[in-house]
Amino acid sequence: MSQLTRRGLLKAGVAAGVLSATGMPLMAAPKKGGRLRLGIAGANTSDSWDGRTHSDSFMIMCAHGAVFDCLTEVGADGQLKGELAESWEASADAKTWTFKLRQGVTFHSGKPFGADDVIASLEMHTAEGAKSAAKPIVSAISEMKKVSDHEIQMTLEAGNADFPFLLSDYHILMFPAGEIDEAIAAGNGTGLYSVESFDPGVRFVGKRVASHYKGDDAGHFDEIEVIAINDSSARMNALMTGQVDAVNRVDVKTEALLKANPNVNIFEVTGNQHYTLPMLTGTAPFNDLNVRKALKHAINRQEMVDKILQGHGKVANDHPIGPANQYFAEDIEQNDFDLDKAKFYLKEAGLTELNVDLSAANAAFSGAIDAAQLYQASAKGAGININVVQEPDDGYWSNVWLKKPWCACYWSGRATEDWMFSTAYETGVPWNDTGWENARFQELLLTARAELDSAKRKEMYTEMQMLCSAEGGTVVPMYANYVDAHSTKLANTGTIGNVFQMDSSRLMERWWFA
Repeated sequence: MSQLTRRGLLKAGVAAGVLSATGMPLMAAPKKGGRLRLGIAGANTSDSWDGRTHSDSFMIMCAHGAVFDCLTEVGADGQLKGELAESWEASADAKTWTFKLRQGVTFHSGKPFGADDVIASLEMHTAEGAKSAAKPIVSAISEMKKVSDHEIQMTLEAGNADFPFLLSDYHILMFPAGEIDEAIAAGNGTGLYSVESFDPGVRFVGKRVASHYKGDDAGHFDEIEVIAINDSSARMNALMTGQVDAVNRVDVKTEALLKANPNVNIFEVTGNQHYTLPMLTGTAPFNDLNVRKALKHAINRQEMVDKILQGHGKVANDHPIGPANQYFAEDIEQNDFDLDKAKFYLKEAGLTELNVDLSAANAAFSGAIDAAQLYQASAKGAGININVVQEPDDGYWSNVWLKKPWCACYWSGRATEDWMFSTAYETGVPWNDTGWENARFQELLLTARAELDSAKRKEMYTEMQMLCSAEGGTVVPMYANYVDAHSTKLANTGTIGNVFQMDSSRLMERWWFA
């Protein structure tokens, strides 16, 4: 994997590392026209255009990937490029960043885009009572200054060489200042597609914006229709029968059927997606480190990869940094499947057996219920009795995750280590789904964030991965490849993004009908 230096990011305004991406053979020049139909999992009746609340694939694709824009964008090749920001420069200590904004951009309502909109859109995430997963990113900004209508300066509390990368976060969408509530209600963004209709948890229809600033390089469909199909079997059937042109989250158990269909192609990329089982560490018995260690040794990870992923992934080690990250610590000691160790740690906790509930639904990830049942079977030999609670798919993220003491979850991963750790492991952030706190981890997080020496940064991120693996509250059994599928009618450049599923959730912008 080729890599750019940290200092190169500061000078050139591009990504700190180039992520690997795989795809189909290079296609001919894009063709314009047609109505794209997608069958997408991850929809909820509580969905809205409020980017602060987006947590699953349906709204991430519709908002971040169609209707709205961010300041920066991770390209299909893994490099950072400007979206609503044309360019950026940093001070020597990476604390002060100046962004030049695109001129001539308008919201779908006709309102011109400018610096005031950037400030208002960022302030949304730190407003009183706001519940935003991007709060850790935005709260690190100590001052925002409008230099001109199309230039803004941001000063951070501490240096952060990854800062432009963080502004590509799918939560940090740009809204019109003074009209944010109205824009959330109507879906008023600056993206390639404007909202024709939106039925939360059911369907979204968008129409291509004429004379968009991205020109002929993106947004090749005249119309897009995103249909919520949370049921895996129904989603695969919709593709095979031609009701939709592409689907996400292929059920690997149906892979042979899809491959046998001459009108369907499967596209798979290896990224940082990982399936997790977070425990609320402030709740008994998960507040006991020995109990957490016992549970980590009572899961058969290879069996999970073989049976749940059908080989489309690899064993993970209870931390969130993945194979596509620059500082992935592959060689740290593995938490192996060892019932004797599990029994030992139960004894250290003063227990001879353990009875716990594990909440799961396939909304968490495809095969989550089966995974929980495999865990139940493997842990039994250590005296750990896991009661699998099958939760409803609808409302899973609002009613189960962050609320039930132990549940199934998935993470797409993030393009940089700091981004991932700051989103889900920093003390006090909204999406720290275990509530785990570790003083040494927090010290390293702040120090590594501002460190420009790559060797020192690697040492710190390696230790942080070790701390999560040994002491954290999340069981991370496996990395899962992104496995999606599409009709042979569709084409792309041959390079598919691996930050999120479906070409980093930007298939609607990047693909076209062959």
